[in-house]
Amino acid sequence: MTVTKSETLPIRSGDDVVRVRQQVRALAVEIGLGLVDQTKIITAASELARNTLDYGGGGEIRAEIVQAGTRKGLRLTFDDQGPGIADIEQAMTDHYTSGKGLGLGLGGAKRLSNEFHIESTSGVGTRVMIARWK
Repeated sequence: MTVTKSETLPIRSGDDVVRVRQQVRALAVEIGLGLVDQTKIITAASELARNTLDYGGGGEIRAEIVQAGTRKGLRLTFDDQGPGIADIEQAMTDHYTSGKGLGLGLGGAKRLSNEFHIESTSGVGTRVMIARWK
C-alpha cells in the first residue's frame, strides 16, 4: 500500500472537529468516493474526532490517501494521550457510553468503515484507524 497524500490536523476544540469533517469531505471527494461513501466516512470521522476530544482530552488525526494496486482509499488515524479504554470489547457494543452520548461512536464508526482497528493502553492513550475504499 502506498500513501499518496498525508495531512495531520489537531483535535483540541469543537471547531477542530468541524475542520476534521470538512477535510475528510474534501479528501473523499478528491479520491472520487460516491455520496453514500462520503457520508459514511465523514460520519465515522466526526464520531471519532468527538471521542478524541471528549474522552481522550484532545489529540490529532492523520488523514491519508492510500493506493493498493488500482484501488484508492482514505485512511484516518485518530490518536490521543488520554486515559485509554479499559474494556474495548464493552466500548464497542452499541449503547455503551462512558459519558453522555448515545453510545454509537466506536461500533458505529466500525460499521461505517471498510477497515477498523483500535489500540488502547490504560494511562497512555488510544489509537483508532479507519479506512474507506473506492
